[in-house]
Amino acid sequence: MTGSLKKNQLIEIKIEDLNNLGYGVGRIGGLVCFVQGAVDGDLVLARVLRVTATYAVAKLERLLSPSPHRIENDCPSRACGGCAYRSVSYEHELCLKRGYVEAAFRKAGLPCAEVLATLSTGKTEGYRNKAQYPIAVGGGSDAVIGFFAPRSHRVVEASDCRLQPKVFFEIIGEVREWISLYRIPIYDEEKQTGLLRHLYLRTSADGGEILLTLVVNGGTLPHSDELIARLRASFDSLVGVVLNRNEENTNVILGDTYRLLWGRDYIEDTLCGVRLRLHPAAFYQVNHDATELLYRTAAELAELRGDELLLDLFCGVGSIGLSMAGRVRELVGIEIVPEAVACAAENAARCGIRNAHFYVGDAADTERLLENAEAELGRSLSPDVVILDPPRKGADAELLRFLARRGIPKIVYISCNPDTLARDVSLLSSLGYAFGKITPVDLFPRTGHVESLVCLQKQTN
Repeated sequence: MTGSLKKNQLIEIKIEDLNNLGYGVGRIGGLVCFVQGAVDGDLVLARVLRVTATYAVAKLERLLSPSPHRIENDCPSRACGGCAYRSVSYEHELCLKRGYVEAAFRKAGLPCAEVLATLSTGKTEGYRNKAQYPIAVGGGSDAVIGFFAPRSHRVVEASDCRLQPKVFFEIIGEVREWISLYRIPIYDEEKQTGLLRHLYLRTSADGGEILLTLVVNGGTLPHSDELIARLRASFDSLVGVVLNRNEENTNVILGDTYRLLWGRDYIEDTLCGVRLRLHPAAFYQVNHDATELLYRTAAELAELRGDELLLDLFCGVGSIGLSMAGRVRELVGIEIVPEAVACAAENAARCGIRNAHFYVGDAADTERLLENAEAELGRSLSPDVVILDPPRKGADAELLRFLARRGIPKIVYISCNPDTLARDVSLLSSLGYAFGKITPVDLFPRTGHVESLVCLQKQTN
């Protein structure tokens, strides 16, 4: 079939599925074709952009018959391509995300896994509490502040985004004027010259506190006092401005060094009744209300009685564990980043949570994972429940084998990647764990991402 399709050829194709990158999926003579701009249920005329031995890529030229799920794409900029499901109804998006999780478990050899309907708060706009904006030189000497265009490092201007608070773009506008006024050098990624690289904004759920971090290719920022004066005059909610130093030739946004320019270097936010202090480097879920839904669901799956020792791995600033501390006898959190551990302990102390302890440990080094905790506590730890919330790559196989060897009775696994979740559940199943129903939770409405969680229990012979 590959030979019969040519680049720039127009094809009529029925779209059968919509993937999490926002491409409609159909078939031409058995060859899978990904169609940019199409949604499942469409009949379209598409122009072929690329043909390989196993698939083709095309773009929508004309909509012949629209899908019943199709709605108008109301993205104000369409700059980043991040809203994979902006062209379908939200109800259909939730069904697609459930299907994504189901497909991941089928691919992992667990076709009988039961995936529940996707949970959601129903809020689809303005939910992001954090955003990072690259800066580039545009036409002439003007600075372009916005998003990377899809699959590129080209920065495109963005004056609005329905997922982010409008105040973020008002702040960007002030920064853009300040750059122009004082001719602040903009970082050039190819030449590795210039100064200002990124803007990073974080806000509390109620919008009452905003922290601005400026990422620079150097140790100082000229005319920063003038910028701070401008921002303070316009934004009462601004609580601090931080300078982050990143002189590396890397795609990683933040460097390791922070310096406070004005105010304070953190915001505070309340999650599940726990007041948290969040520094720029601290991991924190971007959707506050949906995170509360996620953590409440995790606590329900754990079925805590009040007498458990809860081990929170990958604990970060302690948000998950601290949200459950009142339901257990003791909470122990483990995290590889020392600054996050200190922040978690500080959050517990300020909230008067006395049964929580946090320690540095590397989940990839199981021989010493609990070493610091057990040394300070003066006893061996026998957790009743483990909360796992690893990064997208999932948990190391050795960590899962370690938990099985320790005979952990119950594991509540929270994941931002259905594929690695399914892979790890499959391994735990082979190690003697039975898993329950999988619950998707929509922390990232209109995008292709979905959070999922499942409870696994150790089976006894």
